[in-house]
Amino acid sequence: MTIAVYPRRVVERAPTEERPRPPADAETEWWLDALRAEGPEREHAVARLHELMLKAARFEVGRRRAALSHVRGEQLDDIAMQAANDALMAVLAKLDEFRGASRFTTWAYKFALLEAGVKLRRRAWQEREVVLEPETWAGLADRTSSVHEQLEGTETLERLKHAVDSALTPRQRRVFVALALNEVPIDVLSERLDTTRGALYKTLHDARRKLRRELE
Repeated sequence: MTIAVYPRRVVERAPTEERPRPPADAETEWWLDALRAEGPEREHAVARLHELMLKAARFEVGRRRAALSHVRGEQLDDIAMQAANDALMAVLAKLDEFRGASRFTTWAYKFALLEAGVKLRRRAWQEREVVLEPETWAGLADRTSSVHEQLEGTETLERLKHAVDSALTPRQRRVFVALALNEVPIDVLSERLDTTRGALYKTLHDARRKLRRELE
C-alpha cells in the first residue's frame, strides 16, 4: 500500500488491482503445464505441438498451391516442414507472452500460418528480380480507364515521380518503389536488402510522410 503525504492530511491510495486473467480451458492448461515441465512430459508435448504446427503449415501451403504451380510437390512439403519447425521454436520462445485471450492451440496455430506464408512468398520471388527503380512510370497508369482519367493519372504520376526524385533519400526511394509501387512483399525485400521488417516499415513511413508534404 502506497501512502502519499499532503499538507495537514494523509491520503491512502488503494493498491492498483491487476486485471484478472481470463480462465483457460483444461486443454490450454495442459499445454502450458506440459510445455513448461521437464523430461518425457515436455518432450511429448513438444512432439504434439510440432504435429499441430505441421498441420497448420500444410493447410496454408495447400491454400496457396494454385499460385505456386511451378513449384514441385516435394518442395512444397519441405516448405511446410521448415515453417512448422520455425513456428515451433517461435511458440516455445514466446510461451510467456501467451495471455489466454484465446485457446492455446488457436494462438499457436497462427505462428505456423505466418511462417508458411512468409516462406511461400519468398519462394515465389526466389527467381524474380526485385526492382528498386521503376522501369517506366507510364507503365503504372491504369490502361483500363478512360482517356481523360488516363491523362489525369499521367499528371499525378509525373508529380509523384518528381516528388520521389526530389524529396526522398536513395534508400527511401528504393524502399518506396519496391513496396508501394512494385508490390514486393516486405519479408522478401528485407531478405534481399539484409535488413529487418521493422526498419523497412520505418523507412516507408518516413518516405510517405515526405511525399505527402511535397505533394501538398
